[in-house]
Amino acid sequence: MTELELIVDFHKDAERQGPGSSFETKKALNFININKDHKLKIADIGCGSGAQTITLAQNIEGQITAVDLFPEFLGKLNSETKKLGLQDKITTLKKSMEDLPFDNEEFDIIWSEGAIYNMGFEAGIKKWKDYLKTGGYIAVSEITWTTNSRPGEIEEYWNKDYPEIDTASNKIKILEENGYSPVGYFILMQNSWIDNYYKPIEKRFSAFLEKHNNSEMARNIVEREKEEIRKYQKYKDYYSYGFYIAKKI
Repeated sequence: MTELELIVDFHKDAERQGPGSSFETKKALNFININKDHKLKIADIGCGSGAQTITLAQNIEGQITAVDLFPEFLGKLNSETKKLGLQDKITTLKKSMEDLPFDNEEFDIIWSEGAIYNMGFEAGIKKWKDYLKTGGYIAVSEITWTTNSRPGEIEEYWNKDYPEIDTASNKIKILEENGYSPVGYFILMQNSWIDNYYKPIEKRFSAFLEKHNNSEMARNIVEREKEEIRKYQKYKDYYSYGFYIAKKI
């Protein structure tokens, strides 16, 4: 298996592929001033195994197109959708978020939790704006500095991993400069990182290593995950995911 295939294998059976919670998905949804009893069209881009997709489907009327590059994640979402009887509300689509087959102004809402970094925040909100109706909403969670200054170790770590990390004020400015009117912002709770994401990750380490015969590539993946967890535990007061909700004007 390639390293990417191993990473997907490590995360495919997880409820979430990033920090988050159903509470925060619903909190972001509450900032959106659209009649949620109407038949809305929503795109959930970079949906992973779809924990937030399920929450959206349970709280709004309409059709959700859940997009991800990896069929392993979409397969899990399809199984959960069927189990919950949500097949009429959720359709999955295997596509790159940079190459989407959508029409101009097709959607009322574009959603993306913890995934827009794959193409970059600014590139994502610019590109996806084409698919959003005028007056429609975008809701994305994005790694964000929560203080104006921070220790050099964590700044170097995140700038190397994702140079677009920035403060909320600068992210909001990017939204404003690209034809959006921000309507809401909040940061994820720490238990959305620790209890919902990192603790389940730690529980999977041993079985993952055993499954892959303790290979060097598998060990490297586990060590990177452990280092990310260590960094969060040490520096969690300096960064989080910020949830940005904005209206296309």
